[in-house]
Amino acid sequence: MPPLAFDVGQLVAGLTLLFFGAEWLVAGAAGLARSFGIKPLVIGLTVVAYGTSSPELVVGISASLRDQGAIALGNVIGSNIANLGFILAVCALIRAPRVDRQIVVRELPVLLVATGLVPFVLLDAQLSDFEAGGLLVLAASYTVWMVLTSRRGSAADAEVMAEDAATAAGLEPTRSRRRLAALTIMGLVGLIVGGHLLVGGAVGIARVAGLSDQMIGLTIVAIGTSLPELATSVIAAMRGHGDIAVGNVVGSNIFNVLLILGASGFAGEIRAPIGSVALELIALGTMTTIAAVAMATRRTVGRLEAIVMLLGYVVFLSLLALR
Repeated sequence: MPPLAFDVGQLVAGLTLLFFGAEWLVAGAAGLARSFGIKPLVIGLTVVAYGTSSPELVVGISASLRDQGAIALGNVIGSNIANLGFILAVCALIRAPRVDRQIVVRELPVLLVATGLVPFVLLDAQLSDFEAGGLLVLAASYTVWMVLTSRRGSAADAEVMAEDAATAAGLEPTRSRRRLAALTIMGLVGLIVGGHLLVGGAVGIARVAGLSDQMIGLTIVAIGTSLPELATSVIAAMRGHGDIAVGNVVGSNIFNVLLILGASGFAGEIRAPIGSVALELIALGTMTTIAAVAMATRRTVGRLEAIVMLLGYVVFLSLLALR
């Protein structure tokens, strides 16, 4: 088999395993948590939130361990841009969501801070162990704070989020504990193997095609690892739970910076002069600002904002290709 065909095969297999692995993990873990009487709120804010971000986590750590820090960084920035410019935009076009006040008051400030931390930690052209550790501490603190400060009324939303994740995977929301445990293990294995295959295939394609690791991370890897968020958010929007789709995207972007970038920085070396990612940071900052302003002022992401962000994402990808 030609090297390029083998790399493409690895990439496709990796993407497939990441998608199904994340969905199996979320559905299995959420089902197990429910069977043990854990509150739906906690399930939605922890199991589902971390589960849909697990592909980025696995790929980021795998890339860093293989000295492919550019893929890890590109994965985080590219996934966040794709979450806003593609996933949130598509969901808003399906049905403009009403943004819960809790997201505006609690999540939006954290999202803006997390987004601002990306250029801040790259000012010295590298992510140090101290900075990576700080991001992980912030991720843990945010999770605890998120659970403690959530209103009781959010429990229904969290339950819907868990059910949407199960529906996205084509699974029944309730199963026996044994089958749910097996599903969770299968999901973890799928994520680990899929992450390894995806990084290996992406690196191989980059070398054959003469593309940089950063370019691959920003496009193929970023879009691929965002598939769980896409599936869950689109199904939530189609079922009339647009606010859940918004919460999923916002929460994923926060975790991508605090958890995934932090863990990737600990696993290996991440170096990037801030000038080399100027286009990416501008795109991320612009889309985050558009979404945040719309949510804070109008309590919704309308079709106009959705079209602007979607067109912005297309322009961003075009500029990357030209570069």
